[in-house]
Amino acid sequence: MTNTNQAFSRPLACVTGASAGLGREFAAQLAQRGFDLLLVARDLDRLTALADELSLQHGISAEPYQCDLSRDEPMRALAERLSKEERLMVLVNNAGFGTKGKLATRPVGEQATMLELHVMAPMLLTRAVVPKMIERREGFVITVASVASFTASMGNVNYCATKAYQRVFMEGLAMELYGTGVKVQALCPGFTHTEFHDRMKIDKTKGIPSWAWLNADRVVRESLENAFGGGPTVVIPGKRYKAVVFALRHMPMWLRGMMQERYGRARV
Repeated sequence: MTNTNQAFSRPLACVTGASAGLGREFAAQLAQRGFDLLLVARDLDRLTALADELSLQHGISAEPYQCDLSRDEPMRALAERLSKEERLMVLVNNAGFGTKGKLATRPVGEQATMLELHVMAPMLLTRAVVPKMIERREGFVITVASVASFTASMGNVNYCATKAYQRVFMEGLAMELYGTGVKVQALCPGFTHTEFHDRMKIDKTKGIPSWAWLNADRVVRESLENAFGGGPTVVIPGKRYKAVVFALRHMPMWLRGMMQERYGRARV
């Protein structure tokens, strides 16, 4: 789980939602880059197994940290912990989930949880880490938003809205941090092969063309290459998705509405 040799000379990265999907991939690729890790998620068994695996493979220190970021007290406890981490160089706000169905049919608690996880947690954790990053004049915050942040959709309204918040939050923060040495990124992937869609019981073979699917390793690689290579604040992995977003931003509203309705009907 841990490797104490030179532990305090290595930079630290915190990844939320690290037990699966993009979070797990971020952890793996950051370990490859020589970062110690603070791995955050609800599933302690998965986190512990991942911490042991990455420590053994890469000779880094990896700590599992069980936390439900949809709950206020654990969220604030993690923020307090991060605010005191002198070595923290990277924060990846990745924890999140999606739902399927019209807002009026979904449980209120479920949708409130989404707001806590997608809005409050990234804001609070980012606020906790930025001051020390500014003092050191280095650091990076990556928030995993979505291509969905550029549109609206039936059966997906709260998800699109909260992802739009994440993207705009990072864009505004980038302006505030200009010249401080601290960088931020809104990562906006499209459909990606992870457990995300399986949990929503969405059949990946129906309604979504094969070309639309990205691999998690590619998404994370593009994110980190941009982060460490001076890339833009908003990162959209894949040329096809860059074209999709360009089209969404420039097409007539009536055409955009037709596309949104067609996509949304598959989710209600």
